[in-house]
Amino acid sequence: MLLFPIKISPLGDQAILTYWSTEVAAQTFAVQLRAQNPGWLQDAVPAYSSVGIFFDRSKIRIQELIVTLRGGLEISDFQAESVTGKTHLIPCCYEMQKDMSRVCDFTRLNPEQVIEQHTSVTYTVYAIGFSPGFPYLGYLPEALQNVPRLDTPRLRLEAGSVGMTGKQTGVYPLVRPGGWNIVARTPLVLVDVEDRYFPIDVGDAVKFARIDEKRFRELEGERLN
Repeated sequence: MLLFPIKISPLGDQAILTYWSTEVAAQTFAVQLRAQNPGWLQDAVPAYSSVGIFFDRSKIRIQELIVTLRGGLEISDFQAESVTGKTHLIPCCYEMQKDMSRVCDFTRLNPEQVIEQHTSVTYTVYAIGFSPGFPYLGYLPEALQNVPRLDTPRLRLEAGSVGMTGKQTGVYPLVRPGGWNIVARTPLVLVDVEDRYFPIDVGDAVKFARIDEKRFRELEGERLN
C-alpha cells in the first residue's frame, strides 16, 4: 500500500517537514522510511502527526525529494503494534506534588481520583522535545484533560517532576523551568546527557505506577530500565 503525506513544507536546505492524517500514520511512515533507508536519508523524526526528514543534499535535491514523497511511500503490511516501541513502567510519588489542589479544583475530582485516573492509562510517546529527553505523552483520560498551564511558569523544577496540561502529561527529566501542573515525581533517572543515555523514544509506551515517599527514597538515582 502507499502512504501519502497531506502536506510538505521545506525546513531549511537539508530538511523537510511532512504532515500526516494521524499520529499512527506519521510513526508508521518514519519507521518504514528508516527501514528502507534510502541513500539520501540522514534521519526521520516523528512528532505527533508530523515527521521531519533530514537528507543529504549532495544526493538529492529538495524539490526532487518533495516530488518523490508526494508520490507516496510504498509500505509493507503492518499492524499498530509494528510502530510501537518499548513499554516503560515509571514509578511516581504523588505525595511530591505541587499543583494537585489546582488540578482538583479544575477537574472537580479529589486527589485519589486524580491519581487513579492518571495511572489508569498507558500513554504513547508522541514527541521528544523542550529539553533533552522530555517525553510528550498522550493522551490523558478525559476527566483530566484541559487543565491550563500555570499563569507564571516556575523557574526551577526538580528532575523527575511529572506534569500535565491540556491533553498531555510528561516528565521533566532534567532540572528545568516549567509551567505544567506538577502532580508527582519519579525517583528514576530518565536522561544522562554526558553518558548519552536516552531510554525513552517516540513510539514507546509509558505507564505510571504509584509509590510512596519511602519507596521513592529507595529508588532515588536508579536508571529507568
